[in-house]
Amino acid sequence: MLLCVTASHKTASFELLERLSRTPDDVAPTIVGLTPCVQGAVVLATCNRFEAYVEMDEPVTAAGAIGVEAVIEAVESATGIPAADLDGAYTVHSGRRVAEHLFSVASGLESVVSGEGEIAGQVRRALTSARKDGTTSPELERLFQRASQAQRKVKNVTALGRAGRSLVRLALELADSRIADWSAERVLLVGTGAYAAVTLATLRERGAVNISVYSPSGRAEVFAAKHGIRPITADEYARTAARSSLLITCTTATEPVLGPEHLQLPTGPAAAGCPVGAHSQLVVDLGMPRNVDPAVAALEGVALLDLETIRLHAPLEELQATDAARSVVREAAETFHVVGARQSVTPSVVAFRSHIFELLEREIDRARARGDEDGKVEQALRHLSGVLLHTPTVRAHELAAAGRADEFTAALAALYGIAPEADADGEEAGRAPSIA
Repeated sequence: MLLCVTASHKTASFELLERLSRTPDDVAPTIVGLTPCVQGAVVLATCNRFEAYVEMDEPVTAAGAIGVEAVIEAVESATGIPAADLDGAYTVHSGRRVAEHLFSVASGLESVVSGEGEIAGQVRRALTSARKDGTTSPELERLFQRASQAQRKVKNVTALGRAGRSLVRLALELADSRIADWSAERVLLVGTGAYAAVTLATLRERGAVNISVYSPSGRAEVFAAKHGIRPITADEYARTAARSSLLITCTTATEPVLGPEHLQLPTGPAAAGCPVGAHSQLVVDLGMPRNVDPAVAALEGVALLDLETIRLHAPLEELQATDAARSVVREAAETFHVVGARQSVTPSVVAFRSHIFELLEREIDRARARGDEDGKVEQALRHLSGVLLHTPTVRAHELAAAGRADEFTAALAALYGIAPEADADGEEAGRAPSIA
C-alpha cells in the first residue's frame, strides 16, 4: 500500500515549513528502519513542502496508521520537531490518491505559483537520493518514474507551463515596482546553485548587466567564470553588499548569510561616492531556511522581500490551463493504478496468506479442544505460520519487481488450488489479518 504524509504551504505555517526544510538526509532510512512493515520510503523536502512517500506491507493490520506514525517519529528523531508541533499541519493520502497527488505536485499544480518548473527537478532528485540510500521499493520506483512522465505530458500538452511562473520570476516581477531601470541596478547574487543560475538568467532577461556573485561556500569564482560575471571574495562581501541596490540570496545555508552588519553603509570620507542612497536597497530572500536575517528589514532604506511575502502575492491560477493539466494528471494516475493492479502480486499474496490463516485457525481450534489451556500450542502455531509465510511473501515481491508476478499466481494455483479474489475493479476483495 502506498502512503503519503504531506505538509505544504496549504496546511502548515511558513515557520514550520522552514524548520522542516532543514530535514537531514537520513529521514527516509529512519522511516524504513523503524518497522518491518515499511518496504520503502522517499522523502521530498522543498522550500514550501515536506512529503514522505512510503510503501507499506498491505496485509498488515492498520498499515496506514503504522506508516504515518513511522513518518512522524522519523521527523521528530531527525529534526527535533516535537510530534505535537506537527498536529494539524499535515495531510495523509493513501492508495490510489497517492499517485494523483504526486503527479500534481511534480506538474507544479500544488506549488505556491501554479505551474512553476523547479519542483519537477526536486521530485527527480528525491528519487535519486532514495536510490542512493537504498530506501526505494519497486512500487515507489514506478510511482516516481510515472510522476516525471506525467509532468512532461502536462508541460507538452497544456498551457500550464507557459502560464505558470517560477518563484524567481514572481519575485522579480514584484520588484518591478521599485526598479525603474534594471540596467542601472547594482546586483549582488548570493549563492551559486541551480536556483542562482535561474535567477541570473531571469535578471538578464529583464536587462540587468551589473551583476556580482558571492558564495558562502567558496564557489563564486567558478560560477562567475562560467556565467561571465564578477566574483566577490569574503573580504569584499560586506562592502559590496552595502553598495548594491539589489541583493538576491538563494543558498542552501542553514543559517542567515546576510544580516544588518553587511548592509551598514560606511560613514565619514569613505562614504563619498557611494551610489546607494536612502530607501534604495531591495533584498530578495529566496532561501529556505531563510538566508537573510529578518532584522535587515528594520534598516533605513532597506526593503526585504522573502518567500512568505512572495507567497502572499502569488497570482490566481489560470483556470483553463489548470483544469486541462488536472485532467492529464487524473488520467495518468488512473493508468498508473490499472497497470499496477495488473502487475502487482499483492492480491495473490493476500490469497496465499488467507489460505494459511484459515488452516491456522482450524489447527488452533483443534488444539484448544485437546486442552491447550495455557495457549502455548497456539503461540507455537502462529509463530510457525509467520515463518512459513515470510520467504514466499518476499519471493513474491521479488518476482513482481521483475515483472513475473504471474508466475507466483500460477504457482499458488498449481500447489494449493487457490486464486486471488477480486472485486469488480480488479482490486483484492479483502485483506488477511496479521499474525498477532
